[in-house]
Amino acid sequence: MFCCRPVFWMGKDTLRVSAALFAENRQRLCLGLKAKSDLNPRSVVLLQGGEQKQRYCTDTDVLFRQESFFHWTFGVTEADCFGAVDVDSGKSFLFVPKLPESYATWMGEIHPREHFKEKYAVDEVHYTCDIADVLTSKNPAALLTLRGLNTDSGSICREASFEGISRFTVDNTILHPVIVECRLIKTDMELEVLRYTNRISSEAHKEIMKHVKPGKKEYEMESLFQHYCYSRGGMRHTSYTCICGSGHNSSVLHYGHAGAPNDKTINDGDMCLFDMGGEYYCYSSDITCSFPANGKFTADQKTIYEAVLRSSRAVMAAVKPGAKWTDMHRLADRVHLEELVKAGILHGDVDDMLEVHLGSVFMPHGLGHLLGIDVHDVGGYPEGVERVNEPGLRSLRMGRLVQERMVLTVEPGIYFINHLLDQALADPAQSCFINRDVLARFRGFGGVRIEDDVAVTATGVELLTCVPRTVEEIEAFMAEAEGKSFSA
Repeated sequence: MFCCRPVFWMGKDTLRVSAALFAENRQRLCLGLKAKSDLNPRSVVLLQGGEQKQRYCTDTDVLFRQESFFHWTFGVTEADCFGAVDVDSGKSFLFVPKLPESYATWMGEIHPREHFKEKYAVDEVHYTCDIADVLTSKNPAALLTLRGLNTDSGSICREASFEGISRFTVDNTILHPVIVECRLIKTDMELEVLRYTNRISSEAHKEIMKHVKPGKKEYEMESLFQHYCYSRGGMRHTSYTCICGSGHNSSVLHYGHAGAPNDKTINDGDMCLFDMGGEYYCYSSDITCSFPANGKFTADQKTIYEAVLRSSRAVMAAVKPGAKWTDMHRLADRVHLEELVKAGILHGDVDDMLEVHLGSVFMPHGLGHLLGIDVHDVGGYPEGVERVNEPGLRSLRMGRLVQERMVLTVEPGIYFINHLLDQALADPAQSCFINRDVLARFRGFGGVRIEDDVAVTATGVELLTCVPRTVEEIEAFMAEAEGKSFSA
């Protein structure tokens, strides 16, 4: 996986990622911490990596994926490690497990500490069993540990802990907001990795479009996506559980979970909504393509698809540094409602519809989110930025102003979700805008989502995703590609 130089590489045509990416991240973190007036001199950042876990009570390993903050700082692929950074000097210290001799029998070669020093380009490597003594020798005024709220999950991130930590002064208040702000803004090297994840994942989506047809199972498309990303891109992980909704399932926003595991047979006339992203070296992608299973849009499918496409393009034309992300969501809602009026599903004044939040009936989720090492990346709601408590907007995963070098998803959608439609029809404030007879035609339609990943530039956005997007492009691509395949 690693060559003789400190570079992550999965071989063949996959991307080489230099350990310098993480050295730069550590440098940025130290600069951010030094700018804090309440920082103690001789402070040391302490992070705990992810642990190897087993499946329930068995000895079967769960496929390991590194903890995100630890990965951002050190780029370490192994489990059960710790890392420290001296804020004053910038020196880095990695702590790895001291493995028993039996490891060599079952798991492979036991590497010396020098191996990890070279592999990750850190200043020192020690064993985790020695962490208390090593840190004592550094005489830190405070250990800065990570504790803070993930505003997407509502969970508190794990704070580093080890036997003997009670010997030290521990500050768990300073680090989290600083490292979150660092992760928010991507470096050139990080953007290169995110371009790669998007390129491979875009090509994988195109493979799906070549091979989907009525009679196939949704999970066959999931399997093909994963196979392409791994065999062509070296991506062992996907960024999240694959969503392969066809027909009515395309209106289930997080379809693909254990209760609905991409197991439907794809039928002629179905719309497909496939939301999948590959992950390379813990960096994510998040792409949704919507298209007809048989390669030809019906009139109604074209109407809804082009409504969402217009919304997507309006937002991408408006995104730039300083834009309010909440305003971008409202823009998408407005375009959707305008298009649904043209389609005859709605009637009346769009401003009046916005007043009663009718847009959230058709797009109940947020417009998009930050993207990076986590698919729903950190930083969406820093202290002082509150969610807007309105339908749709309360599900928006970022509420702050857009900044250069953010990476965001733009993912508007229109869905016909029965229980939301029923609620709207029962609400006089909303039902007065709905043409019931026309809406009835779209029951069971499912939904359309168009999701692209963008990097914010000084004047607008760089589109990272590259897949057919217009109705004409999709139909031409699917017709031309029929029967073609790639060789693994």
